[in-house]
Amino acid sequence: MEGDDCEFRYGDGTNEAQDNDFPTVERSRLQEMLSLLGLETYQVQKLSLQDSLQISFDSMKNWAPQVPKDLPWNFLRKLQALNADARNTTMVLDVLPDARPVEKESQMEEEIIYWDPADDLAADIYSFSELPTPDTPVNPLDLLCALLISSDSFLQQEIVLKMALCQFALPLVLPDSENHYHTFLLWAMRGIVRTWWSQPQRGVGSFREDSVVLSRAPAFAFVRMDVSSNSKSQLLNAVLSPGHRQWDCFWHRDLNLGTNAREISDGLVEMSWFFPSGREDLDIFPEPVTFLNLRGDIGSHWLQFKLLTEISSAVFILTDNISKKEYKLLYSMKESTTKYYFILSPYRGKRNTNLRFLNKLIPVLKIDHSHVLVKVSSTDSDSFVKRIRAIIGNVLRAPCRRVSVEDMAHAARKLGLKVDEDCEECQKAKDRMERITRKIKDSDAYRRDELRLQGDPWRKAAQVEKEFCQLQWAVDPPEKHRAELRRRLLELRMQQNSHDPSSGVQEFISGISSPSLSEKQYFLRWMEWGLARVAQPRLRQPPETLLTLRPKHGGATDLGEPLWPEPLGVEHFLREMGQFYEAESCLVEAGRLPAGQRRFAHFPGLASELLLTGLPLELIDGSTLSMPIRWVTGLLKELHVRLERRSRLVVLSTLGVPGTGKSTLLNTMFGLRFATGKSCSPRGAFMQLITVAEGFSQDLGCDHILVIDSGGLIGGALTSAGDRFELEASLATLLMGLSNVTVISLAETKDIPAAILHAFLRLEKTGHMPNYQFVYQNLHDVSVPGPRPRDKRQLLDPPGDLSRAAAQMEKQSDGFRALAGLAFCDPEKQHIWHIPGLWHGAPPMAAVSLAYSEAIFELKRCLLENIRNGLSNQNKNIQQLIELVRRL
Repeated sequence: MEGDDCEFRYGDGTNEAQDNDFPTVERSRLQEMLSLLGLETYQVQKLSLQDSLQISFDSMKNWAPQVPKDLPWNFLRKLQALNADARNTTMVLDVLPDARPVEKESQMEEEIIYWDPADDLAADIYSFSELPTPDTPVNPLDLLCALLISSDSFLQQEIVLKMALCQFALPLVLPDSENHYHTFLLWAMRGIVRTWWSQPQRGVGSFREDSVVLSRAPAFAFVRMDVSSNSKSQLLNAVLSPGHRQWDCFWHRDLNLGTNAREISDGLVEMSWFFPSGREDLDIFPEPVTFLNLRGDIGSHWLQFKLLTEISSAVFILTDNISKKEYKLLYSMKESTTKYYFILSPYRGKRNTNLRFLNKLIPVLKIDHSHVLVKVSSTDSDSFVKRIRAIIGNVLRAPCRRVSVEDMAHAARKLGLKVDEDCEECQKAKDRMERITRKIKDSDAYRRDELRLQGDPWRKAAQVEKEFCQLQWAVDPPEKHRAELRRRLLELRMQQNSHDPSSGVQEFISGISSPSLSEKQYFLRWMEWGLARVAQPRLRQPPETLLTLRPKHGGATDLGEPLWPEPLGVEHFLREMGQFYEAESCLVEAGRLPAGQRRFAHFPGLASELLLTGLPLELIDGSTLSMPIRWVTGLLKELHVRLERRSRLVVLSTLGVPGTGKSTLLNTMFGLRFATGKSCSPRGAFMQLITVAEGFSQDLGCDHILVIDSGGLIGGALTSAGDRFELEASLATLLMGLSNVTVISLAETKDIPAAILHAFLRLEKTGHMPNYQFVYQNLHDVSVPGPRPRDKRQLLDPPGDLSRAAAQMEKQSDGFRALAGLAFCDPEKQHIWHIPGLWHGAPPMAAVSLAYSEAIFELKRCLLENIRNGLSNQNKNIQQLIELVRRL
């Protein structure tokens, strides 16, 4: 931007010729980048989250990108796996001349044109160019911006969420170099929840958990004016890095992950945070702090700079020169209450000119000589970093501005920036959510008064159905008892069917019945966050303080008691719909209700559509620990209709006690959305559907993979009464019996729950044994080595008392057998995996470790290879799965 006054009248029509000419150049630059990356086709029909999660040939190999069009998919694949190398845009060119990109061939011709073909040296140069060489045509920030521009709102949200888990700096303002219509990414940030501890740790009260969109913190912005020989990003990384460990939160030029100049990402505003752990030896600051980084020069991106000055407690300006133009820019900020600090280089700038303008700015910006810092670029010294931290610490101790991301979005709107959350569909969905959640004052009371079919009616009906099911297998069961159970069940179902859906449930049904797929997805996300916000503040406490299974006075376990406080969630509304359908179906089957009078027959169809959009649905009810069989089979029938010919399934399940990383493993492996952490996880088993790409389904032998997460069903303890153990064993048998592949997650050696061993013993007798993998997850120390070969048999040897109990319950004539002795288990085969620790560093500032990500990828590759090679049970279609559900 040129001219003294254009910075003050952004978009006001001044210098119309310039405004018309400038976007033309930028437009071609953006379109060229999108074309280079193969993303131009996604400008009308955006790339969706479901597109990015499909299982394809590439899911089974750890490939390196060879052409620029590989880069977006390589980034998404690595980001899904929480791989710390996801930002690497280095390519390995194919050694075959005909496989090389055309543009690279033309470049090579230009490079050798000055050499005599007869020259031996020229021949050597030419042959050298045939070798695989790394190439970086795309800056990682350009790749990120191009991908976000090409993605729909839900894929954008997933990208930002995964970047947060990797501790990458997040995009806050997305520049649009074609239309100059920049977007503030509020919606994309919505799903991020962070935890931290205040200093010093003093019990539960010091623990905090909140959405980064809603929590307020002081913000500090780092910007460049004109030219600076010092790197903002490297300085920010140094400020954020504890001790001598360097964290590359913000990408910078020395990372060698893609060093080309930025083409479309100038104007990008990035955000990161510091969160304290409660340990004074680790914490740089005593409270959460927000850091903002503007890419590019403030003179060219005045709107973004204006936003940063309005939301920040202090702005650090890195520059080598202060000219008349820059002075005028800063003079316009004279009304700002933000603190300003200048970071200069002693060698590159015009010293006298800088001093003259700084002296003029002292009264304007209300600064003094302590606000001017000099940094020697060649020595990123610890003392300079400490000085920056000290300045930030002084600002924190004084009264200062504290803002949330929502507050920032409000300021962005006033400046004319587009906010992604302001689209009509998103706002309609939010309004619907608020009409539901504003009535929730107490979650227990709401469940009792609004979700009436759950609680005692459903619990009693589930118990009667269990007894009735057990009679089916009894030898010559008494008909009188069977009739009594049937009568009791009908009474309970008639009682349920006498109710109408409450206003909140009706509003929920309207939300998921929307003809707009986007509005439906927006509504479900809003419901998740809204319910989490209003219904579970009492659950925000450290994981170790959560409740465990509580025995009743006599020592026996109450099967109705929760393993931990179950938060109110979307599954409760779907559970209520399921109970309306169950009650109605039961009465129709018994001839008590004409089929033509059904009101809820369309409910399974609504639920199946949610499953197809990627929402995890409850398979086993967490409140009663039972399966609503009519609801589940009805849902699967509707799924079969919607999938038509693509209904071949592989069922993959995980089993293990809570806290062993099952859900995190599945989410990392396949990009799924199972709830993680005891404080927010429902108790039931949930299922989620993954699509196999059509070009790969024939090779893999299935069209979809149905993934089942057992959640908190398996407690891992053997109760004295045996009731809980028998129930858990039955549920484990059910899940394994439905599965082609089962992953058993273990926290430490000799930690195989007795209920899972019991399920193995049962299934061994039936001959239905899934392909199984034992996953030993190191939940603490990343440096602990995996079990040695001689340890594998110990890992498969459960404690003797659990083996004896399981065998006794199965009435095994040979007493008990260790798991390693079963016919299906060979310790020498690759059934056992050691997964390194999840975190690299100390939470909450830890990133996911590269070793964890790579180990999960290898496990995924093995599972898919086993499926393709037919090592799992015979793949089934949905109709066969329905029949298997009924039998089991």
